[in-house]
Amino acid sequence: MAGGCQPKYPACERDEHCRKGEFCVNRRCQQCRSDADCAAGKACRSGRCEPKGEYCDTAEDCPEGQVCIAHQCAPCRKNADCGEGGHCKAGRCLPRSCQTDEDCPENHECQNGRCVAPPSAKDAHAACTPQPIYFGFDEFVLSDEATRRLHSAATCINSVAGRRIRLEGHCDPRGTDEYNLALGDRRAHTVRNYLRRLGVDVTRLRVLSKGRLEAVGTDAAGWATDRRVQFNWE
Repeated sequence: MAGGCQPKYPACERDEHCRKGEFCVNRRCQQCRSDADCAAGKACRSGRCEPKGEYCDTAEDCPEGQVCIAHQCAPCRKNADCGEGGHCKAGRCLPRSCQTDEDCPENHECQNGRCVAPPSAKDAHAACTPQPIYFGFDEFVLSDEATRRLHSAATCINSVAGRRIRLEGHCDPRGTDEYNLALGDRRAHTVRNYLRRLGVDVTRLRVLSKGRLEAVGTDAAGWATDRRVQFNWE
């Protein structure tokens, strides 16, 4: 930056403002822009070169149909890998097939050849709806207000037996699609991890990043409501 001051690391305007081997992406220094910037056996994830084998705590951290074995996402090998109500077919966990309710786990019923939770359980979430968790610009750290809301969210979720809830990470419209998808994922995982510490069963929490896909704000006030984790019962 001729005649001016260089941005404070990790902020940047071009690659030369970053450390050796790093790249300037969306005005932030990071290890990689794509898999091509990483060594063999590693992939570029959220700006970092990480082993291609996906690390996980539960199957919810893995691509759809895969399971978590020894903290690595992998295809299933047997029905037991898929948990209650699922079965393993060609390495993928699928809902258990059925002909009658007797073929299904307890508290499930057979609908169109699949075991699903009965309608009465699906309506149970009407008793409570956790409030969205909001974040600062380019942040995925919880504020005091966010932690207060999460204590209420944990009480709500634990009061609804047998239901899963989706944690959707959202961003405001600024920045690239790739960067915002990664940021939305970090926000959703931050909420998931805090709920786990509050005693919520993480197998009931599914993380999904929407990035800036559903952003509607056009100014600072609107962008503030775009930056959130939204709760949606499944």
